[in-house]
Amino acid sequence: MSTKKIPLNERIIVALDVEDPVLAKEMVQKCESHVTFYKVGLQLFMADWFNIVDWIVDRGHKVMLDLKFFDIPETVKLAVEQVNSRGVTYATIHGNDPIIRAAVEARGDMQLLAVTVLTSFGEEDLRAMGMTQSVEDLVAFRARRALELGCDGVVSSGLEAGKIRSDLGDKLLIVTPGIRPGANIETLADDQKRIVTAGSAIGDGANHVVVGRPITKADDPVRVIEMMQEEITSIA
Repeated sequence: MSTKKIPLNERIIVALDVEDPVLAKEMVQKCESHVTFYKVGLQLFMADWFNIVDWIVDRGHKVMLDLKFFDIPETVKLAVEQVNSRGVTYATIHGNDPIIRAAVEARGDMQLLAVTVLTSFGEEDLRAMGMTQSVEDLVAFRARRALELGCDGVVSSGLEAGKIRSDLGDKLLIVTPGIRPGANIETLADDQKRIVTAGSAIGDGANHVVVGRPITKADDPVRVIEMMQEEITSIA
């Protein structure tokens, strides 16, 4: 799981958060000269089911299936079994103990990532839910539990990646969403509250960064990828 062994073209996972599989395929074709890892989330999956996953895998690329399974354990187990035969590299589940246990029991060669705290959540959101822990402490706790229960990795903001890596070493994959480019990152926050740059996330120990709108909404997606890869190379 060492970050040093990951090829540069797999460091960035392009999030295909679009409503139309045709748009998703066009984006893959634009980016695949530089990136070979793609995220299929709930929106795109509902539009095209496993067809888009199969299409990406058949092109020789890797897929992170980001459906964040959250249901009764037996249902999660059966869902994970459905994904096992699709060539998916990473699948996401919510990081509560019964769900993790069920998913781990059902996985094949696929690697499971437990979602710690969504990057759209901030400290004030936890307070509103009656939680007294800081986001960093809650993420660290959930990451440790995920490791203990057999998960391969976690999905975590880059703001917490350093603590996870410090606490747990190279035992867990860390996949970081909420990536925004540029020096003026504080002006780019939208629905993502806990954001960092690609270089910062990788420098703090993330194995991969998940990047959606900064790439998919760009006039020149490849140039954005190149700039992020240059930043990653200079730090990693």
